[in-house]
Amino acid sequence: MTSFSVSAPAAAAPGVRRAALPLTSLQKALLPLGAVLFDVLFWNQEVGLNLSLYTLFVVAATLAGLPRHAAVWRSGYFWLMLGGTLLSVGCVLLLGSGAAKLACVASLVLVLGYVNQPHLKLLAFALLTSLVSAARVVPGLLPYLRLPSGGMGRWSRTRFYGRLLLMPLVVLGVFHLLFSMANPRYAALAAVALATVGEWLAALLPAISVPHLLFFLVGLVLTAGALVLVPVHFFLDRESRFGEFVRRQRDRVASFSVRNPNFRAQTFRSLDLRKEYLAALAVFGLVNVLLLVVNIIDINWIWLGFTPSPGFDLTQFVHEGTYVLILSILVAMGIVLWFFRRNLNFYAPGLRALRWGATVWVVQNAVLVVSVGLRNYYYITYTGLAYKRIGVYGFLLLTLFGLGTVLLKIWQRRSAYSLVRLNAVAAYGLLLLLALGNWEIWMVRYNLSPRFKAVDVGFLLEMPERVLPELQARQSVLSGMTRIVISPPGSYNEVNATPAQAQEAIKARVAGWVRNYPEYHTWQSWTYAEAQAYEHLRQ
Repeated sequence: MTSFSVSAPAAAAPGVRRAALPLTSLQKALLPLGAVLFDVLFWNQEVGLNLSLYTLFVVAATLAGLPRHAAVWRSGYFWLMLGGTLLSVGCVLLLGSGAAKLACVASLVLVLGYVNQPHLKLLAFALLTSLVSAARVVPGLLPYLRLPSGGMGRWSRTRFYGRLLLMPLVVLGVFHLLFSMANPRYAALAAVALATVGEWLAALLPAISVPHLLFFLVGLVLTAGALVLVPVHFFLDRESRFGEFVRRQRDRVASFSVRNPNFRAQTFRSLDLRKEYLAALAVFGLVNVLLLVVNIIDINWIWLGFTPSPGFDLTQFVHEGTYVLILSILVAMGIVLWFFRRNLNFYAPGLRALRWGATVWVVQNAVLVVSVGLRNYYYITYTGLAYKRIGVYGFLLLTLFGLGTVLLKIWQRRSAYSLVRLNAVAAYGLLLLLALGNWEIWMVRYNLSPRFKAVDVGFLLEMPERVLPELQARQSVLSGMTRIVISPPGSYNEVNATPAQAQEAIKARVAGWVRNYPEYHTWQSWTYAEAQAYEHLRQ
């Protein structure tokens, strides 16, 4: 498929050595280079610039091995994942957030999956294709660790390769001595070069350890899995069986006769579209009425000027209520998918009524999504912003998109495969959207605003270091707080603190990071946000 893809080796018979994967000259050069690059970038380093550089290396090496007329160049999903990879690389360099790092790794794996099988559409299948290909690469490269026999014995091979390696070194040493005696400037330059190599070896040898060697092997395995693509057709074959639209199926009903002993059982198992239609109509009608009552209550209670009464448990109102409502929405979507999975899509006598009943139900579930979003909004308004609150809004966006695709299934007879494909792309888009956000900075600015009288400073101190300038600039707000919590790291025990204690904790955190940053942060882990935060605090 590409110059970087190789045919999957056939299974070796018992007692027969496994054939090695055929590698191009470019692959043989890039595999050790990639392993060394991985070791230099990631050994004892935090994630930052190193992830971006390694990702760009893999992308450039993969694209360099693609033929000009490869099918992958015509894959829209490949271009989408390639654009997402470059975007997430920029987010890692700029922010270095966890969402950006996750988006970068996921995008790279998906790119490799679509390079392997350009005709794939499902993101999950592309991800699995990439992982299975990487798992098959390592066994195919093991034969390269054995020296070729060529009909020689072990001792003969040892002498042959010994002469092959030692002879050039002996010749090089002889000419080096001759040139050093004949040219003083060459001798001085060679002495400087040898001294530099000696210093480099002296610094390198102490760094060599068993964990370091294992880490280097991990880098070699990951590089090989990324650069050598073994074609995996399993998931493409499975996907080829799916269609974008539901097709009418002929019912496989056996011809019944008096001699058939299972006549009654087969009669009850046979498909009766009218009964299924009446059941679906009853479900949509009854649940629509029930959901209408719930939505009217929520609109009057939550939409129109919600104000919690004294003693009202806002946490239970949001947490339990939100999770239950989200579960009800997912169940509703599942019921619609169940009824419209097969031939009920073609039941002409009642299809129009059924479609409108399901559409009203979907629209009412969208109203319920808005109610859940308002619950989450009120919780943020009264208690502050946190990761879970942002995650709830992300999930609600996906839910609204999913309800829209359910309408496509109802009115266009879309298949479940089509819905999974569209929603997977939406989930990937949401991941990129989260990678673009500087969420920790926004949470600190929001939670340390004068509108709040209570704050969890321990939660803010556990955030990435790029938020420290914001904490330092806004610590004066703590003087007006009536309740300040500093929870120990990894503990749910709340410890109350005074404003002075909270400010002292922030100053200690800032001073410690400014002192340790030059020692523990190198160019490999550099990110723009952390570098700017350090320069701001150092001044």
